[in-house]
Amino acid sequence: MDNPVPPRAAGPGPRRRDRHGRGMRGPIAPPQVPLAASRADAFADLVQDSVERLERRWPQLADIDFLVLEVPRLDGPGQAWNDEAVPLGGTIPSREGRRARVVVYRRPVEIRTKGRDERAALVHEVVVEQVAEILGLTPETVDPRYDED
Repeated sequence: MDNPVPPRAAGPGPRRRDRHGRGMRGPIAPPQVPLAASRADAFADLVQDSVERLERRWPQLADIDFLVLEVPRLDGPGQAWNDEAVPLGGTIPSREGRRARVVVYRRPVEIRTKGRDERAALVHEVVVEQVAEILGLTPETVDPRYDED
């Protein structure tokens, strides 16, 4: 072997493979197609749709932050889970200049539903219940169609 192959110099970034000369892989679907949205994005859209539906009736909801978290957290160290049901949502009252917050937990809601329509209905129900708690009203007052099948 007269011409040994020199070792490849390591570049500044991670090594990318293009095994068969076809170019780098692109996205499976274009961004405007629903397939391109992740489950978390689709869930956040359901929460946003529900909030927009309620804001028409209750303009003061603009002063409340709506959050989506994966699962509920334990509040402090040493706390253990109890035998009660896993919460689907929660509220954080306003204090010290911070706005009130409504939290919807994505994974517990997804586990309890089978399809998009059922999930959208449960998300709306959870949002209505949490908004009612923040405003000090009944869920039926917040949304007259609450608890309808």
